[in-house]
Amino acid sequence: MARIDPAETRNAVVALTPWLRDEQAPAPSRQALAKAVRLSARLMAQETPGHSVEVRVPPFVAVQCIEGPRHTRGTPPNVVECAPRTWLQLVTGIKTWQEAEVEASGTRAGEVSALLPLIPVGREET
Repeated sequence: MARIDPAETRNAVVALTPWLRDEQAPAPSRQALAKAVRLSARLMAQETPGHSVEVRVPPFVAVQCIEGPRHTRGTPPNVVECAPRTWLQLVTGIKTWQEAEVEASGTRAGEVSALLPLIPVGREET
């Protein structure tokens, strides 16, 4: 897979900040949302390589990250899953792990919280 450019990822995510802060703001296009979700998840996996935890943001992406045992068949033992808007709120720090609606299963799934925010924009308007 091609290397993910952190600057391109930041630009894609930051462009959606108004909608991430305010659900009443105009929603981004599906293409813009997909790009921000895919790039941010893949950047996290690139910066924390491994196969111990699978992060799923349906319908756009699933990545494996965090060093440890490789999972090869069936449902992974450590899974984090959330909606695209929730994922990007976590990525930006607009929401914390405790505030977000995240499905996390497995003993190592919570380790993903230590990797966030990936692209902090803070909680207040920029």
